[in-house]
Amino acid sequence: MYQFQLLEVLTKNANASQRSLAKLTNLSVGKVNYTLNQLAEVHMIVINKEGKTYRYEVTNKGKEFLKKELDQLQVTKVTLHSNERKVVKQAVILAAGEKAEFDQPACLMPIKDTTLLERTISILENNGIEKIIIVTGYKKEAFAEIKSLKDNRAIHFVENPRYLWTGSMASLAAAKQLITDDFILIEDDILIEENAITELLNREERDCLLVTKESGFGDEAFIEIQNNYLYKISKDIHQLNRIDGEMTGITKFSYEVYQEMLQLFANNKNPYVNYEYVLLDVSRIINVGFYKIPDLVWAEMDSCEHHFNVVDKFYPMLMRKEADFKERELKQIIADALNITIDEVTSVEVLGGLTNRNYKVTVGDQEYAARIPGKGTEQYINRQDEKINSEITSNLGINPAVIYFNEKTGLKIVTFIPNAETLNPKTGTREDNLIQVAGIFNRLHTSGETFHARFDVFEKITEYETILADLNGAVFDAHDVVKQQVLELEEYYKSLNIPLVPCHNDPLAENFVKSGEERMFLIDWEFSGMNDPLWDVAAYIIEAELSPAEEKLFLLHYFKGTMTTESRQQLLLNKIFLDFLWTIWALMKEAGGEDFGSYALNRFTRAQQHLQEYQIQFKETTQLGKI
Repeated sequence: MYQFQLLEVLTKNANASQRSLAKLTNLSVGKVNYTLNQLAEVHMIVINKEGKTYRYEVTNKGKEFLKKELDQLQVTKVTLHSNERKVVKQAVILAAGEKAEFDQPACLMPIKDTTLLERTISILENNGIEKIIIVTGYKKEAFAEIKSLKDNRAIHFVENPRYLWTGSMASLAAAKQLITDDFILIEDDILIEENAITELLNREERDCLLVTKESGFGDEAFIEIQNNYLYKISKDIHQLNRIDGEMTGITKFSYEVYQEMLQLFANNKNPYVNYEYVLLDVSRIINVGFYKIPDLVWAEMDSCEHHFNVVDKFYPMLMRKEADFKERELKQIIADALNITIDEVTSVEVLGGLTNRNYKVTVGDQEYAARIPGKGTEQYINRQDEKINSEITSNLGINPAVIYFNEKTGLKIVTFIPNAETLNPKTGTREDNLIQVAGIFNRLHTSGETFHARFDVFEKITEYETILADLNGAVFDAHDVVKQQVLELEEYYKSLNIPLVPCHNDPLAENFVKSGEERMFLIDWEFSGMNDPLWDVAAYIIEAELSPAEEKLFLLHYFKGTMTTESRQQLLLNKIFLDFLWTIWALMKEAGGEDFGSYALNRFTRAQQHLQEYQIQFKETTQLGKI
């Protein structure tokens, strides 16, 4: 400790006398003399005599010692409380802010048959929250008109009258008279699955952020972690050395940390500061934990576009995820498949999925992923083919190892991917991920393996149209025109005699799962079969919504630097075919009773756009009818 004190002073006072050094370090002159000689012996300083005075030069070794000591001091933090789990009974909902595109608070916007606020309150009460504090501001009178809120004794209102000129910390501070214990904070514009809140409340850390992977919603607050605790928060991606997660707007606070935040805020000169950054300041001296759920169903709603996406996509997805989870029934299915007792299946967690139901299953110390097919999939999925192709790709190291596969029921159990992080259209555009996706495609397409099925887009179009007709489903007005143009391209495309290779055929970003930073898997081989390799490439470009620049980068990696004009034409043909096919597939699913929102229309519109692009670029190669 004395060495550190002296070195720190010597970096600023190289010519100080030993008496002066004693005063600056609060040490005796004898202790200073002894320590200086020690430092010289281990080559942390060089002592130079200049006449009757001495000059002390700190060496590189001494500077490195200082850096290490300073780093250690930075990770040494104050302990305000024991970090053992405490039952949380209070919650704060921040609902003061104004959204420019809404004429009422975001949490009161309708979502099907409910609102965000009603759903959040229900979740909190289901999880034992007895006191719910709602901080209002913008159109506070709207809350007073809701009878269910007035009649609920658990709910307490407090106003931030300066919401127009303050940030979220001012709203959190406005509730200080009502907050008397640990609490969970939820921003009012967040839609999230109930299980996430349950798990956060059950965490031992009393101060804990709920985070997930990058969402791409816009206005994200990213975090960086060091030593397993919060280190940085920023909405500017350029300020972080790495992105360890994205904040969801839900945080668990201990009462002691909240008091620290209030003390800091009392001296604050910036009224617009948000609570996240005050918490970050507190985390410099107090450890703040985090809990990351990578595959979280959630959304924020602060614009009309966000509201549309919540109603059209996220809320229906969340409802399916929550409604379909029947733990006991599923445990029995898993136990029967693995030939074990139901008690050996220790836990089941929902993983989500658009069509199928997917779960994480724990048996003893082993973890598996189980897939139960969605209703009606037996009409268009050949499970025998999927089973064989899945085993081939497992042997290639692309797909997790298949533990159980029932080709009659479609139940599939595979080894669980450790440290799993599913890509999405945002993370799927990053270069490191594009490189790994291109690598998987190359490994699959050049493997020399033969899949058990042939994926023929034109046969699939006929197959899906037949099912759609049997279900009395409707098509878009311009369907026949677009179909005729596709069929005109079919003859030319077949004349190319493109060699067929093993293909995934449905490689949306969410089917790629990273295991740490160096390993990636491609899952869900339901549509797999022999096909044109550029079908996979075109599908990923569309599904991951790659920009022109990102698409060019991806193609450079896939083609290893060179792409011919013929390949560009082949790629665009596949874009047209796959958008038209999945349009019919989505209409077929909706005719069967599922809600796919605007998915089919978006696909159909893009197919028309690609047809126009093809006519402009390759009209001399292929005679295409008027579009």
